[in-house]
Amino acid sequence: MSDVASSPILRALISVSDKEELVDFAQSLTDHGVEIISTGGSARTLREAGVTVTEIDDVTGFPEIMDGRVKTLHPKVHGGLLSVRDNANHIAAMEEHGIEGIDLLVVNLYPFESTVEAGADYATCIENIDIGGPALIRAASKNHAFVTVVTAKEDYPRVLEEMNANQGATTLTLRKELAAKAYARTAAYDAAISTWFAEHIGDKAPARRVLAGELKQTLRYGENPHQEAAFYVTRDTRRGVATAVQVQGKELSYNNINDTDAAFELVSEFDPKDGPAVAIIKHANPCGVARGASLIDAYQKAFACDTVSAFGGIIALNSLLDGPTAEEISKIFTEVIIAPDADDTAKEILAKKKNLRLLLTGGLSDPIASGLTYRTVSGGFLVQNRDAGQVGGPGTKLEVVTKRAPSDQEMADMRFAFTVAKHVKSNAIIYVKDGATVGIGAGQMSRLDSSRIAARKSQDMADEAGASEPGTIGSVVASDAFFPFADGLLAAAEAGATAVIQPGGSIRDDDVIAAADDAGLAMVFTGMRHFRH
Repeated sequence: MSDVASSPILRALISVSDKEELVDFAQSLTDHGVEIISTGGSARTLREAGVTVTEIDDVTGFPEIMDGRVKTLHPKVHGGLLSVRDNANHIAAMEEHGIEGIDLLVVNLYPFESTVEAGADYATCIENIDIGGPALIRAASKNHAFVTVVTAKEDYPRVLEEMNANQGATTLTLRKELAAKAYARTAAYDAAISTWFAEHIGDKAPARRVLAGELKQTLRYGENPHQEAAFYVTRDTRRGVATAVQVQGKELSYNNINDTDAAFELVSEFDPKDGPAVAIIKHANPCGVARGASLIDAYQKAFACDTVSAFGGIIALNSLLDGPTAEEISKIFTEVIIAPDADDTAKEILAKKKNLRLLLTGGLSDPIASGLTYRTVSGGFLVQNRDAGQVGGPGTKLEVVTKRAPSDQEMADMRFAFTVAKHVKSNAIIYVKDGATVGIGAGQMSRLDSSRIAARKSQDMADEAGASEPGTIGSVVASDAFFPFADGLLAAAEAGATAVIQPGGSIRDDDVIAAADDAGLAMVFTGMRHFRH
């Protein structure tokens, strides 16, 4: 089959909800001699703009009925789209029943997704489920050997370019591409409807679950150069790396996107009303998190936790990036900075770092918003609710289980530490002092190893700074899950921790509590763990 259609586009059916750029496109079609058939609001828009239009009921001989629910579901429409133009039987059927071919279909669907996002009631959402549109799209896409299907206004220029170059026809290559795009659109549309229905009826594990995304960026490669990758966005409206505006810097890589998401999710746990907060991330794990009297203070405290790992890291801030903080950050190499906003001074300072990516989100992510996370496994994928648990929130407790109760400062630091623990790969141990991490142990197979690594890193930072003692002296420690034995807790005590926060729930809790009492530690159970794999 030739790549170019054997005949030009002669008839087009247009039925769209998004009418932006429609008039210019339709006028260009008529300039090519194309007859335009249209429906309802689309026909009215075109006619008012002076474009000659044939109403759909003039084609079908049947009026639009039931408030427009039934208008294109007719043999003269679907026969015109599905007929195989070089099949003698099809041609005979068209002649017998007075069916004319439709060579171009332009359809975008009722705005179901945006209707749901706007919080519309059940009946309104149902009314915005398109029936005729998907049927038309699927019919035209199946017959792409002869029919061009357009489901997005971004493709109007491409169709016109090919028509201009091919005496009013399009190439098979383009028709295949547009058909594939059209099927993906109807699949995503159906996915949105099925997901909404499942949520409405409270079905937390529907028999079939479909995940749909829209391409945002084709990436140079994945985690490693030999892996292909792309970045897709969903209809999730939570602020973050997917919704941020990139002010400057190189194109984001796969690892940049993954790490930046981890950084922003963590810093969004800290309400700016309670003061500035900064998180520094490396390989999806925090290497420093802190609150401060000012943003620059918070950054310096976070940076001091691990000045080595911070090099080439991702920095997330919970409030507007100002000039002094930008100046301080610019002293080392940083891959990405993400913040709700930045002032002009900060932008001017960072503009000197051409490769530094600056992302502005317009606000923080909602740390307790509902939502799902996905992870692929061989032959399938796992789905779970996002970990929206917070210290003192639903499902948690703050139960003092030792003879000594924590001081107010210890309790404040423990709450901070346990919040950070939620974002550190298991097994996770976090030392915190005065609202800043001073040692982080992440991703170890043994909780004891995590405890020791965090303490060692704190000692390393003290040695580098010429301090008389590591930051773990007088700190508190958080564990993302219970201590199965007392050894990890005792290692924290040896490092200088005075108080511990952990979920509890081990069969050896009594032994761990007794060890804490013997060491003079205060310990609090939360009743909620934060495994992160």
